[in-house]
Amino acid sequence: MASKDKPYRVYRGGRVKGKVPAVPSKTRPQPRKPVSSTAHPKRFGWLRRVSWKQIVLLTLLAVVLLAIAWGVAGYLSFSSGVSDANKRFDRERGARAALAKSNGFLLNHGTTILLLGTDSSTAAGRSGDRHSDSIMILRTDPAHHQLSYLSIPRDLLVHVDGVGNAKINAAYQSGGAALAIKTVREFTGVPIDHAVIVDFNQFKDLIDAEGGITVNVPEPILSNRFDCPYPTRARCLEWKGWRFHRGPQHMTGQQALIYSRIRENQLNPGENDLTRAARQQAVAQAAEAKLASVGTVLSMPFDGSKLMKPLATDLTTWQLLELGWVKFRASGSHTLYCRLGGDATSVGGSSVLLPSEDNRSVLAMWAGLSAPQPPTTTFGPGCRVGHPLK
Repeated sequence: MASKDKPYRVYRGGRVKGKVPAVPSKTRPQPRKPVSSTAHPKRFGWLRRVSWKQIVLLTLLAVVLLAIAWGVAGYLSFSSGVSDANKRFDRERGARAALAKSNGFLLNHGTTILLLGTDSSTAAGRSGDRHSDSIMILRTDPAHHQLSYLSIPRDLLVHVDGVGNAKINAAYQSGGAALAIKTVREFTGVPIDHAVIVDFNQFKDLIDAEGGITVNVPEPILSNRFDCPYPTRARCLEWKGWRFHRGPQHMTGQQALIYSRIRENQLNPGENDLTRAARQQAVAQAAEAKLASVGTVLSMPFDGSKLMKPLATDLTTWQLLELGWVKFRASGSHTLYCRLGGDATSVGGSSVLLPSEDNRSVLAMWAGLSAPQPPTTTFGPGCRVGHPLK
């Protein structure tokens, strides 16, 4: 064996047969981990330092800021519509002067609001006619969270300045809102704090802007034939009239307008003009309730100005918001519905109602001075709690 061929290997510390032992792991160099090209530890490191409580607080802050921005946008849109409604009311000469002076915030003090529903004719030659088909006074009682409606039949025979004895709806036709306010005040003895004039020809636009309303129809209705929905005369002659089933019904603006205008129910010949007024009360209340609903408030940035389009009023934006809150707080089951009445007769070939002596008692019921009593006759006055009179 050659001297250079040795059966062992030499290493520091001695000689050992076989292979050289491996280097201990603690001294073995470790390979470097590849660095991701998308990692930015300095940029996103703060996320690891944010606690879940801070995330919740930041989320709540964002929601609050969004709600404030939404509320401001809704208020500005609604305020723009109210401004236009105030301008329309100012076109009614003398109307503001006929109103009583306001006695404080609507949230703290009771107030009276005259609601006039006008139905100006669109027929040729009658475009100038102005009829107040619906006359109601709303009384608010914030202290007891109650609303009280007083319906005044449009055929009630009263004294109208400059006209003489005439149907009460002739006041608006002869002298506009100013004369209507004065006539109602003098006949009832109730000072009128504010007024709202609703144009029925545009009323459906308000209800559609609200997304429709739900009205509880007390009994089935088959109306007389008016506003035929068909294009031909032959088809309209075959048509029987508008139908409404009993019970709660969701109505579009057009359906609610038709329901308010029904003068005859072929399924109940005993109905009269006072029944029609009750339907108008139900539609008005449903529209008011929807106006104060959460869904309508949320849509204010988009529909705020549309909601006021059919209205003319002296109420300011803030007063309408106060009224909405009063309506929201009021209990529907405690809402009081009253009506004035009289005896049906004919004067000069025109059907009228001679005022009943019991109207004074009804005014006391409506004012909360005595217990409500329902009508005892078809056209008689009376009050009922929780549902409009029929």
